[in-house]
Amino acid sequence: MISYAGLLQKLKTKKLTKTALTTQLGISSRTVAKIGRGEKISRRVLEKIAAFLGCTTDALCRTVSDNALLQLLRDEKSVRMSGGLYHELQIRMTYNSNHIEGSKLSEDQTRMIFETNTVDVAEGLLVDDIIETVNHFRAIDYVLDKAEEPLTEEIIKELHRILKQGTKDAALDWFAIGDYKKKANVVGGRETTKPKDVPARMKALLAAYESLAVITLESIIRFHHDFERIHPFQDGNGRVGRLVALKECLRHSIVPFIIEDSKKMFYYRGLSEWEKEPGYLTDTCLDGQDAFKKLMLMFEA
Repeated sequence: MISYAGLLQKLKTKKLTKTALTTQLGISSRTVAKIGRGEKISRRVLEKIAAFLGCTTDALCRTVSDNALLQLLRDEKSVRMSGGLYHELQIRMTYNSNHIEGSKLSEDQTRMIFETNTVDVAEGLLVDDIIETVNHFRAIDYVLDKAEEPLTEEIIKELHRILKQGTKDAALDWFAIGDYKKKANVVGGRETTKPKDVPARMKALLAAYESLAVITLESIIRFHHDFERIHPFQDGNGRVGRLVALKECLRHSIVPFIIEDSKKMFYYRGLSEWEKEPGYLTDTCLDGQDAFKKLMLMFEA
């Protein structure tokens, strides 16, 4: 849905009515009616109105999601609200997801980076841990921006690029940030998809997923497992996969889940034993969803 609150406020400030748009700009009454109903109007018409009012198109309208949780997160993100749900999502998901992958930053250090853009220098602290923390904050912002769009290879690759840019890996030609792996890799001692087969496997995975008539939490968990089994990137697959899960939960109005570092062994077991017992991974994700629900309760009005 489109909100034209900015446009209506501009008209009010200039003591103009919507009818004035039809007479002074030659805009049809049908288009004006669309504005009143919150329906999308053409970019050309919007630019014409903006020029008339002496402002940018962004000042006139914004997209409003039917998903209350997503809209709340976007609203808090847009004003960089401190101490809200967006704030806590950024810190808690970034800390847990990075820590699962071996980051040495504590939750307090992660919080300090998000809130103050500084960090206490500690012995043995890796520069890449700091860079990847900042990158993860940006990746969550990207997820919120793209949440309602269909899941594509381009979105998945961009998440990887955001996460790994500026790291030591980014300086390696063969590492290919923002693109599929060039060298074979293993995870937990298990062979993953060969580099030459990754593009076809990813296309097939996405096609099957997007063809589902209804996408549920179980659909997203299954996709997450299948994505991790392909392991399409040289590194960063776990974090990308969990960010994709966040995006898809928000896209389909499902309460997201955050896998906590303290539950990582259950999470790893769930991934490795999915074919025999999918309940292990499902239960871990449901536990992470319960944690997110508790977080939401903290910010209820």
